[in-house]
Amino acid sequence: MILKNLKKRIITSTFLLFLVYLIFTFNIFLVFILILLAVLSILEFLQLIKKVFKNKFYNYLSSFIFIIYIFIFCIMFFFFSNFLQLKILLFSLLLGCVASDIGGFIVGNILKGPKLTKISPKKTISGAVGSVIFTVIVISGFFYYFTNSFSYKILIIAIATSCSCQIGDLIFSFLKRKAKLKDTGNFLPGHGGILDRVDGILLGVPIGFLALNIFY
Repeated sequence: MILKNLKKRIITSTFLLFLVYLIFTFNIFLVFILILLAVLSILEFLQLIKKVFKNKFYNYLSSFIFIIYIFIFCIMFFFFSNFLQLKILLFSLLLGCVASDIGGFIVGNILKGPKLTKISPKKTISGAVGSVIFTVIVISGFFYYFTNSFSYKILIIAIATSCSCQIGDLIFSFLKRKAKLKDTGNFLPGHGGILDRVDGILLGVPIGFLALNIFY
């Protein structure tokens, strides 16, 4: 079962990496994908939050906050992507978030061990450490490739990015648990819905970018 799920994740991740290449290379493709992801994420969130909050006020408030957040995220991502250096940094953080998810899944399933939290029973401490290690390797590799130098500050940025990814993932895991849902959708084979794929990115990239501005 694990191998079958891993195969699906590898196929989907390969497709997503190709997608990252396309949106990095073509700005028009970036705009299209940002709009598509924003719309699908909002639709999935609206369906999810209906099952979490029965109170309409909390339902509308959380939906409003999420829509505003997605809007700001997409606008800022597109704006910074118009500057080559910032674009490289953003996509380095983005790939670091992808590495965090892959690292957590692979290391967590191989080593297993104590659970990380009751919020998401499948997540383990070893998986959390694996997420950080994979992110550190990817982000450090990108920075070294483009700057030909390495600093402990890069480690801080990578760790902040990975931890933020995992927190974002846990937030949505908590919401899905409250809604009694396994996934937010079934758009991506082996990954569930769009939100299942971008939940960590939505927090990891902004926090990573903030850490980048503070420490580097």
